[in-house]
Parts: sequence; C-alpha cells; structure tokens
Amino acid sequence: MQVLIVGSGKLATEMRNELSLEAPHMVRRWSNDSTAQEPSVVVHAGSGRELDDIISYCHETNSTLIELATGSKLEIASPTFPIVLCPNTNVLMLKFMNMLAKSGKLFKDYHIEVTESHQAEKRSAPGTAIAIAQSLGLSANDVVSVRDPDEQLTTLRIPAEHLGRHAMHAILIEDAACRISLETRVYGASPYADGVAKIVSAVTSHKLENRVYAIDEFIERGWL
Repeated sequence: MQVLIVGSGKLATEMRNELSLEAPHMVRRWSNDSTAQEPSVVVHAGSGRELDDIISYCHETNSTLIELATGSKLEIASPTFPIVLCPNTNVLMLKFMNMLAKSGKLFKDYHIEVTESHQAEKRSAPGTAIAIAQSLGLSANDVVSVRDPDEQLTTLRIPAEHLGRHAMHAILIEDAACRISLETRVYGASPYADGVAKIVSAVTSHKLENRVYAIDEFIERGWL
C-alpha cells in the first residue's frame, strides 16, 4: 500500500525523508495528477491548498486521510472515507495530552501557567499548547509562547543544536503551599516520523469506519 505525503514544508519533507515503514508500505510524494485507484493512506502535512483535491482522491479510492494540521475544516466534516485527526504525532506526547484532557478539570481552582517554545520560524498557532491549556481550563490567550533563541538557550535551557527544531511545553500548577511542574521536550525530527509510522500501522491494521476519528480514540482503544 502506498503512503502519500502531502505538503512542501519542513514537516512534510521530514516525513518523506525520515518515515520508515515496513513492506508492503511505500512512501511517496503526493501528486495532484495521481491516478492510482487502489486504497492508500494520505498524510496531510501541508497548508491546506490541496485539501479539496485530497478529499476527492480519498473519496474516489476509499483511502484513509491522516490530518496533521490543527484547526482543519476536516474537524467538522462528514466524510465518505476515514479521517484521523492528529494535532501531534509523538505518541508519548499524545498519551500525556490524553491524560490531561481527562484529569485537567481537577486543577480548575489553582494557579496555572502554560509556556511553550518552538523554533523561531514557527508562525502557526501552537496547537498542542492550546490543547493543553484548554484541558486545564485556560484559554489560548493564556499560553506564553517563546520564540527568542537567547531566551530559549538561557531560560528554557534548549540545547543549541536543537534551537532549529524543538517543541517544549511547561505546565506550572500551584497554591500557597504546593507547586507542581510538568514538562515535555521533543528534539529533532525523528519523534514525529516515528509517531506517524505507528499511526499508519494502526490505520492499516484496523478496519475503520467512514467518519472522523480523533487520535485519542486510537489511544483509548490501545491501538497506539
């Protein structure tokens, strides 16, 4: 089965270069003139320009679409093929976020801070941090975003070799007597590629319905 990677940015390039799948899966670049009629797995890591073509392709070939973008119009779709929404592709991080989504309401009466850091050129909304904040009862505007390399080096202690590709999320929960700190750090590209490989394996190992799946459902079913 072919796995088609859609997009021309850094994440899509990393998927094409780093994604390692067992046979008979074959990683290929998406092309608008693709004529293959057998079911495929389409991984959308693009800006959304090609989304209508992708939807038509998946409808015609009964392919599964893995959506890596946050805030996609696919979140409210009624598809004729399976769609899997993945706001993050590091499986350990996804499990951590799932835990927060279930238990975050326990901390609603405490002082909470959420800080996130990504490479300086990141311009899109920090979807993972926003999801964490919302699980803890905060809004997107409460998230503190750090993009300054000097602050990342000195205050957040991001290794210099990972300034160009990292994701750090720090959560502080406290009252007058107790302080709890939770922190996640992802460096480099391979954690994302490894996660996508596991998600592709889960998609091809189970018969999916023609509907939208949140990746949390895969975690709760023990597929990841």
